[in-house]
Amino acid sequence: MKKIPMRQCLGCREMKMKRELIRVVRSPEGEISVDAKGKAPGRGAYVCPSPDCLQKAIRSKALSRSLSAEIPEELFTALLKQMEEADGS
Repeated sequence: MKKIPMRQCLGCREMKMKRELIRVVRSPEGEISVDAKGKAPGRGAYVCPSPDCLQKAIRSKALSRSLSAEIPEELFTALLKQMEEADGS
């Protein structure tokens, strides 16, 4: 039986399957971006594809802490947009 990779959402703190979550990555160069494929090199942090979880992660500064970097406002906007698009499909 194949093991399913699990990750913890920074918003709700629940363990979920890796592919159900959105990965935010800090590259070795220090650039922060959304990793759609889940394979980009660097430090990754995971959040549920729900705006509520993202808001919780922002409020508690969990995303910044886990990536050891300040998260630009544009990234939050891009994440919210991505979640809304996924919701609509």
